[in-house]
Amino acid sequence: MAGHPRVVSSAEQLSALQELARSERRDEADRARAIVLSVNGWTSGQIARAFGVTPDSVRRWRSWFATDGVDGLRAGERTGREAVKSEAAAAVVSDLLATPVADRANWTLPRLQAEITRQTAVSISKSQLSKALKKTATDGAGPGTACAADKMPTPLSAPGSGSNC
Repeated sequence: MAGHPRVVSSAEQLSALQELARSERRDEADRARAIVLSVNGWTSGQIARAFGVTPDSVRRWRSWFATDGVDGLRAGERTGREAVKSEAAAAVVSDLLATPVADRANWTLPRLQAEITRQTAVSISKSQLSKALKKTATDGAGPGTACAADKMPTPLSAPGSGSNC
């Protein structure tokens, strides 16, 4: 790590980083965890492999932290249109799938599409419906979540050699 500045934080900042690492927003939590690992001497490459991002992303997070502290890692206001179709799909699907498995019909994406359109007059593509279902099922955690909120990667195992949480 010669020639690369190490991230330094105060005890107060470290406490705030650990709190942010438990955020419900995965993006905020990952950035906070990455900075904690930076404080502990991890390189951008090691952190990038642990979180499934590029080393440039980690460097950008470090820059945000150096400029604005913990507040620089927080997610901004989400802009853009409302997720009308996804919200309509989630509302209909949650009711449909709430019945016990033994008593309900087999729901395929095309059947769910048709039912959503019938109940809400909103049409949604199979791919968008699939994304909405995945998001609803994982509560935003997604398959690429590096570690649970209460776990941090440890440098004991080599980065990139599987899970090190």
